[in-house]
Amino acid sequence: MSHSSDSDPRFFDRLAGVGVEDGEPLLVGGEASERVEQVSLDDEETSKESGLGQGRLPPDARRALVELMRNGVVLASAKPVIYELLCRYQLLVEDHLADMYLRLLIDQPAGVVLLLQQQNQEAIEEEEESSALIHRRTLSLYDTLLLLVLRKHYQERQTAGEQQVIIDVERIEAQLTPFLPLTNSSRKDRRKLNGVLTKMKERKLLASVRGDDDRFEITPVIRYVVSAAFLEQMLAEYQALVDEVTDQGETL
Repeated sequence: MSHSSDSDPRFFDRLAGVGVEDGEPLLVGGEASERVEQVSLDDEETSKESGLGQGRLPPDARRALVELMRNGVVLASAKPVIYELLCRYQLLVEDHLADMYLRLLIDQPAGVVLLLQQQNQEAIEEEEESSALIHRRTLSLYDTLLLLVLRKHYQERQTAGEQQVIIDVERIEAQLTPFLPLTNSSRKDRRKLNGVLTKMKERKLLASVRGDDDRFEITPVIRYVVSAAFLEQMLAEYQALVDEVTDQGETL
């Protein structure tokens, strides 16, 4: 099933580790130790007989699901085998994720698979109890502005008919410059920019261009992080703030 609408901005969020909290060690000996060992053996036999603990997904589907949960996103261009497996086992994977208040989004034309939080009321209540696997992360103003710059460039080049959208560091710097007064940064802050670009690559918003460290491909994932409507709204608001800061500077 294909979904093409702009979606949940929470896709950036990393998956939280899930496990039992460590407590005081349990020391047993003598008869107690034998009882614990016997219980373990009994549980193992019960599991084998009932099929519990064996997993419901085929091995290939499990491998693809693990890759998706590690990264939150799979691109067909980068992981074609994993992408194909997720499409093949879509219904099984969706059923498995639903148990964890997660959902699968597959955009086949763009070649993107995303892991998202469920949006129903039950999932929202669970998230408020801190039991959700995907957690919100607040971006800095600088990160947000860079995200908007990338989304705007992606939209413009796609409208022009480009299938692969490439941007270089100099163009990014030029498009960021009007907003830098809001961030207390300057155009010379290349180290800061490189650090944020690295984070964008880790989140699969950007991909490296082979043989050129100063150019990046903007992946289709960005459409699900920033919708077109949100882009225009935020750019207008930030431009108004820039104009206000500029006016105040001229009157001093």
